[in-house]
Amino acid sequence: MSHLIEFIANHYILCTLFVALVILIVMHEMGRGGKSLSPRELTQLVNQGTALVVDVRAKKDFDTGHIVDALNIPYEKLETRLTELEKYRDKTLIVADAMGQHAGAASLILKKAGFEVARLSGGIVGWRGDNLPVVK
Repeated sequence: MSHLIEFIANHYILCTLFVALVILIVMHEMGRGGKSLSPRELTQLVNQGTALVVDVRAKKDFDTGHIVDALNIPYEKLETRLTELEKYRDKTLIVADAMGQHAGAASLILKKAGFEVARLSGGIVGWRGDNLPVVK
């Protein structure tokens, strides 16, 4: 621990730049694809009728288990199938994928199309990890 303090004291400019860079990266990633929602927050929004879950996983993955009433539009086809989402323009679209790897990019596509968007934190893996129900 004393070596770390000594390093920071000797290289305070380098350490300050590192911290600033980490903060900028985190801010950029958070703003990129909308806010991230916990499974609990997702459940509240869906139960209130103000949100729709858009599952961007492949059809075969979606068929193995998905969130109740989720709409499946695979990430690769999202831009060509945006018209299917027009009737949900008054709702928040919550993007769910396997583990979060495509949710940010999919959210960005939806934001550019004018939708209000959020992401499911941890994706379906996180959802299942919290022992929440999925349907087939």
